[in-house]
Amino acid sequence: MNTQQQDDHIIMFPFMAQGHIIPFLALAKLISQRKPNIKITLVSTPLNIKYLHSTLISETSTAYKNISLAELPFSCTDHGLPPNSDNTDSLPSHLIVSLFHASETLKPSFDNLITEIIGTGKRVPGCIISDVFLGWVNETAKRVGTLHFSFTTCGGYGTAAYFSIYLYLPHRKKDDSNDLIEEFHLPIFPDTCRLHISQLTLNLRETYKETPFAIFLQQQISLSLKSDGMLCNSVEEIEVLGLETLRSYMDPKPVWTIGPLLPPFLLGNGSAVSNLRTAGKNFGISPENCIEWLNHKKPFSVVYISFGSQNTIRASKMRELALGLEKSGKCFIWVLRPPSEFDIESEFKWEWLPEGFVESMKKSQKGLLVKKWAPQLEILCHKSTGAFLSHCGWNSVLESLSQGVPIIGWPLEGEQCYNSKMMEEEMDVCAELARVDGEVFSEGVKKIIEDVMDGNKREEMRNKGMVIAEKIRAAMREDMGDDHSKGSSVRSVDDFLATVTSRGI
Repeated sequence: MNTQQQDDHIIMFPFMAQGHIIPFLALAKLISQRKPNIKITLVSTPLNIKYLHSTLISETSTAYKNISLAELPFSCTDHGLPPNSDNTDSLPSHLIVSLFHASETLKPSFDNLITEIIGTGKRVPGCIISDVFLGWVNETAKRVGTLHFSFTTCGGYGTAAYFSIYLYLPHRKKDDSNDLIEEFHLPIFPDTCRLHISQLTLNLRETYKETPFAIFLQQQISLSLKSDGMLCNSVEEIEVLGLETLRSYMDPKPVWTIGPLLPPFLLGNGSAVSNLRTAGKNFGISPENCIEWLNHKKPFSVVYISFGSQNTIRASKMRELALGLEKSGKCFIWVLRPPSEFDIESEFKWEWLPEGFVESMKKSQKGLLVKKWAPQLEILCHKSTGAFLSHCGWNSVLESLSQGVPIIGWPLEGEQCYNSKMMEEEMDVCAELARVDGEVFSEGVKKIIEDVMDGNKREEMRNKGMVIAEKIRAAMREDMGDDHSKGSSVRSVDDFLATVTSRGI
């Protein structure tokens, strides 16, 4: 298409998951702050546009008036999904793969949108930024003659490991048997980097080269790797090995580290929490009451427990976790979701916990049991929080690391096992309690909590966590008059924007 390019318009297209949409919006705001004259259009499906709209109209700042929204038509029921469920947070786990496959059907309407934008503006947008799971957007960008950049909302290590697993399927023997391999090398990573089969999700263990979802991901990853560069929600100084490996995949195209994309108050700037993080959430406790409870606890004495917005554990493991917490004698805040055998959106029933546990925690004031949602950011910022028992989703990881809070890992899905492995082996800020479907017993829970909160690991993990927290804060530091005083991620964003403007790739 022989149309003049429009340097001042960036199109952004996240995958339909809250853990992806939040960083995309944060990146849009960051670009808006760096280049206020750039027009930014965020593209998504109806439910997600509703979330984004409610967030943007609630912003009191005029800094984001250059961010607009474009809705693509999408009928969930056409793809065997419940009505109004075009976000992974709205789906049971067994239907999430269907949403991935359905995302490809957005291509015609996205093509029409880009054609309409070009027709209205008489110019091609400066670039299109899309999620790595929407690799097909690269074809649209090339068709209209603009730059395309992939954005991974995960870290460098987790992204590179995810690519290696799905592109090479190294857990399968390369013969007619196609049998599973118990321990294997992670392709592209150094020879010493090995994974155990227990570090793969249950679906991935059953994946082989003819599996439809594997074929889908291989196609999207391969297309994303053909883009003009990649943006990564991470920090150069904390992920050396992971980013080096990710750059091996993209070579010779650049990888820009533009993270952490976190609310400013976590980085020591401002005080507001993005409403997108809380939009539509049913809090089991108000932030004020939660903070009041924490204010009565000693510094570093509380374990915060949450498995994120999409994950939960089996009822038997929930009971062992509860018993282990009680045996440890530590104070805790536990965000409760129904066990994985039940609908995660249903009401939590106290009968899923050990008999007498709820009453005991109320009486002792040791445990704060919160149904559905808790103010995670405020909890992690509080001086009483000493550890985070987490599923190791990347957004939660960044939030915890930004405050120097050590992590007790219990990865369940996606790239979470790779994040846990990286934090334990490369950073020394994580101790893994369990993984995916592994056994969990109360004595093991008690021991790891005591190790992290009181034992030999306590000071080492906390000290290393604070070093990483400072690196994270430094990365997003604004310039104080000369370019050398900018944080590495701020410089990276500016370099990326300069590339878009100069067509320097």
